[in-house]
Amino acid sequence: MKNSRVLQWVALVAAASGAALSAAPASAAGERLAAFYKNQVDPHFALVRAGVEAAAKDMGAGPVTHYAPTRPNNLAEQLSEIEDVTVKKPDAILFMAVDPRGVVPAIEKVNAAGIPLVNYNDRVRGGKFVSYVAADDYNLGLDAGRYLIKALGGKGNVVIIEGVKGATTSDDRVRGFNKAIEENPGVKLLASQPANYQRLQALQVMENLVQSNPSIDGVMAAADVMAFGAIEALEAAGKKATKVVGIGGVPESIEAIKAGRLLATAEFNGYKMGCLATMAAVRSLRKETVPDTIVIKGIVIDKTTTGPFEIPAEKRTCPKWEDYAK
Repeated sequence: MKNSRVLQWVALVAAASGAALSAAPASAAGERLAAFYKNQVDPHFALVRAGVEAAAKDMGAGPVTHYAPTRPNNLAEQLSEIEDVTVKKPDAILFMAVDPRGVVPAIEKVNAAGIPLVNYNDRVRGGKFVSYVAADDYNLGLDAGRYLIKALGGKGNVVIIEGVKGATTSDDRVRGFNKAIEENPGVKLLASQPANYQRLQALQVMENLVQSNPSIDGVMAAADVMAFGAIEALEAAGKKATKVVGIGGVPESIEAIKAGRLLATAEFNGYKMGCLATMAAVRSLRKETVPDTIVIKGIVIDKTTTGPFEIPAEKRTCPKWEDYAK
């Protein structure tokens, strides 16, 4: 199963950019970029990469070299990749951290080497960056939580599956989930446990929660990849009626929503994130104005709003810079 998901990542990446994971497409004379991702198994990162490649092509930048640990979310491997990139000295780096605190000493070495960085996805807890490109994670969690609770009629027993504790994406989304629960006295939070953005861990967490809590009406997962694990555990336990929401909007999420397996997901648009992070890096290199922070807002995707998210990555277009960089 694990190998099949790695192959799915590679297939998504190839479809999105016309290249294998570590390929660097040729460019006539552009800025050399290095782009980092947390792992090779979450399809969200395939969409991020597709956005990176699209924006680099649109701006005449490139080549782009891509780095993702072969062991999902492995800090030691990412630190080794950072060291390798620092030696190679690309013109700029697009960086998301496996561990927002654990990477700081390595990022400081990149700063010392004079290589500009754009931080995206999760905020790194130290070092210097040209810009931070992120989603409005708190409101994504709040909106997804409210959607689930409304579908439950404002009452019931729910659980939260968190991502990585300390990661801004997870912490902010979980705050949003909890706010939605606080707004509804008829909703009881049975448990809130991390699954570290891993599908298998989420499956195992959900299996344990089902055993200890036989009546679970809803699940709020901080990412779709964990929502899928939760759904698999619930289906295996014969609890298909339990409603699940996630955060993401990857192709598998859209198919699951259409099939009725996933109630909804809040849009964490990896494609836009990859586009805007690349734009920020290239604009900075060209001495153009770049804001310190770029926030991407998203909608709740349900059966009525899947249309735009069914467009394959290779057919999408990057957003306009001026619509986000304010």
